[in-house]
Amino acid sequence: QVQLVESGGGLVQPGGSLRLSCAASGNIYSITSMGWYRQAPGKQRELVATITFSSGTTNYGDSVKGRFTISGHNAKNTVALQMDRLNPEDTAVYYCKGVITPRTAWSAQSYWGQGTQVAISS
Repeated sequence: QVQLVESGGGLVQPGGSLRLSCAASGNIYSITSMGWYRQAPGKQRELVATITFSSGTTNYGDSVKGRFTISGHNAKNTVALQMDRLNPEDTAVYYCKGVITPRTAWSAQSYWGQGTQVAISS
């Protein structure tokens, strides 16, 4: 069994910063990638950022490019999202996703965390 646990959400003022963290644990053989998605009320879940551990390649959603930075630590099975210059449109539940091969399977599977609330308001 694989678990993803997020932390770091909260309420900040526009223009502020937050840092989200996610740790994967359990019966892990390898991690292909980890990343963040978000879902605002009444909207579909959208890509925020992902990182591929083997290459360090990152991918960002258009709305966060230049403001958010994703980083990963392969040995620790963790990923972090530094969010700067936050605005009210960033308000959402942020979910950590991992593409992970468990020791009990032959191929990678997608796992999701429970989500952490981020609210931007003055």
